[in-house]
Amino acid sequence: MSKDERSSLETIRRDAERMQATRRRSRYNPLRGLSLFGAVGWSVATPTVGGALLGLWLDRIAPARFSWPIALMLGGLVIGVIVAWEWIARESRAAQDQDQALADQERDDG
Repeated sequence: MSKDERSSLETIRRDAERMQATRRRSRYNPLRGLSLFGAVGWSVATPTVGGALLGLWLDRIAPARFSWPIALMLGGLVIGVIVAWEWIARESRAAQDQDQALADQERDDG
């Protein structure tokens, strides 16, 4: 094999590896973003509504000078925001780790 043929084969091999790496790499999917939006919304809404309902029940069982529904709704909101924040941070770290692993693999292959 001549030097030009080896060079051409090496170029073709590198291009093929680059194409395979591109196919393996996860692309942005709008449905994934929509599902994330929905999951974050439910993780905030569920404890907030749960707190309000529990507060209504407590208002009937143990009346107080303050409003149980408002107090527990705010508590549920705080809990929901903390849960959503942690979930988004975990997803973000996982995406960064995946991107780093792909970059390392491309660097090792190239």
